[in-house]
Amino acid sequence: MTIRQLSIFLENKSGRLTEVLETLGNEKINITALSIADTSEYGILRLIVSDPTKAHQLLKKKSFSVNLNEVISLWVSPEAGSYAKVLKCFSEDGLSIEYMYAFCLGDKSVLVLRTDNRPKAFETIKKYDLKVIREADLKHL
Repeated sequence: MTIRQLSIFLENKSGRLTEVLETLGNEKINITALSIADTSEYGILRLIVSDPTKAHQLLKKKSFSVNLNEVISLWVSPEAGSYAKVLKCFSEDGLSIEYMYAFCLGDKSVLVLRTDNRPKAFETIKKYDLKVIREADLKHL
């Protein structure tokens, strides 16, 4: 019930983000979602891509500090207040959100998140009948 996400630590230096994106583009790896969080010295680039294993290997070969980890991805209504309704399910069950990002595709909205307790998060997803996106579903977006 999870999807694989790349987390890449980039020094805040001109051209480093471009280098990652060119590496993936040259190998025809599509980017479904992208998020960047930065500090003064480095940033964390989070990517959902069409071939996470290949992307991980390519970026490692280019000496990027990259991890492949699992995150939860959910279908959410694109209507105002929908994200809050979903997050309320997690908070009512005592779960904290470590990070989250989202994007919309026409009448579909996708929420990507990581919680402090993945097994409990799956219980919450089942309890509230939330709609999980699997990695295979990403190919049909």
